[in-house]
Amino acid sequence: MSEEKDKKVQDGTTISRRSFIKGVGTGVVAATVAPTSLVEKAEAQQSIDELPGVTEATISLNINGRTYKVKVESRTTLLSVLRDAIDVNGERIDLTGTKQICDRGECGGCTVLMDGKSVYSCMILAIDAQGKEITTIESLAEGDKLHPIQEAFIEHDALQCGFCTPGFVMSAKALLNENPDPTLEEVKRGLAGNLCRCGAYPRIFEAVQAAAKRMRV
Repeated sequence: MSEEKDKKVQDGTTISRRSFIKGVGTGVVAATVAPTSLVEKAEAQQSIDELPGVTEATISLNINGRTYKVKVESRTTLLSVLRDAIDVNGERIDLTGTKQICDRGECGGCTVLMDGKSVYSCMILAIDAQGKEITTIESLAEGDKLHPIQEAFIEHDALQCGFCTPGFVMSAKALLNENPDPTLEEVKRGLAGNLCRCGAYPRIFEAVQAAAKRMRV
């Protein structure tokens, strides 16, 4: 992408990933400078301010069928937006069913669907989620009526502390969207990216297969 095009897309909600991601570089510079005096600190800040790139932008996200406009930094993750961001109208998004546990793409507690595929929201930059359909655990139930996967988790006692449960449910949803009649081995592979510290795996697998059967009827 040319420099001219980079400059054009920096205004408004349309922004190039190349230009925006430069803002991450400024954060790295700030973290590694470690000035030892006020003079050095001032010089370091001046050099950072002179670097090209976008460090903040207002972006649009489609979450559970609703469009949100939020101002984010270049390092802001989708997980952070879902849980903590305030949109331009002053409303907190507050979708805290998506859990922040490891925050490094290892446990699956923050799993959401993006265009129907399960992803770790802690590993997705918010800017990269633009133009995608994001689905969180909050969208599955219809009022007081739970989704069949949620019902099966309750009926099969497939949770203990429950903190990892939203991630498992969303991974199961992605699996059953692609494979409505999975074998036990396919269920295990489909949920391999999610960890349960309480060790409720056998009941989780039972619940997913029970939900699959219920959803096929």
